[in-house]
Amino acid sequence: MKPMRSLAALGSVLIYTTSLVIAADKKAEKEPAVVDPGPPPPDAIVLFDGKDLSQWKGQDGAEPKWKIPGDGSAEVSGGSIMTKEEFGDCQLHIEWASPSVVKGESQGRGNSGVYFQGRYEIQVLDSYQNPTYFNGQAGSFYGHAAPLVNASRKPGEWQSYDIIYHASKQSEDGKTAPGSFTVLHNGVLVQDHTPVPGDATTAALFKGVAPKGPLVLQDHGNPVRYRNIWIRKL
Repeated sequence: MKPMRSLAALGSVLIYTTSLVIAADKKAEKEPAVVDPGPPPPDAIVLFDGKDLSQWKGQDGAEPKWKIPGDGSAEVSGGSIMTKEEFGDCQLHIEWASPSVVKGESQGRGNSGVYFQGRYEIQVLDSYQNPTYFNGQAGSFYGHAAPLVNASRKPGEWQSYDIIYHASKQSEDGKTAPGSFTVLHNGVLVQDHTPVPGDATTAALFKGVAPKGPLVLQDHGNPVRYRNIWIRKL
């Protein structure tokens, strides 16, 4: 019986030692920062607060020509705009509204887009009772992936995108590890870790793989409005 007691004692020592190691590892972990969930959270960069477009520039580098009517929004007009600062992995919150007066159909109705790194587009479109090709409707990774569901509100109503973007990464041997999009449209999951390939979408302003790039809001000829835009670097 004595050997059995020795084995039992040894087992107790091993369990105790393992517990200490696990506890030590947990203590070594960095305590997550406490943040007020906002909106926006304190570590976010406010890109548009309804007052001006000082964080943005036109495609030609000039001042943006978009209209700011004084209601907290900016209306698409006079070309696409891009952020002066460039971003890689990030979390973006953006709100948008298609025109309340419906004109056109399919891609001609409330069309705009949010481009990450100027390369990869999450489509903005009036997709409320407006059939179009699946990977071109609101919430789609344009040209690549249709949204899981159509969560669109009626024309003129404010809608939101909350987007987690991880950029594609290129290694020293030239291979590209795909990035990903996770998108919530009006609080509903529509893209779930959707892969982002190394090639940009057809209408992209920038090509190739890069660690960072500007956020671009597209002028597609429709007076779409935007408000409450903020971004967090990841």
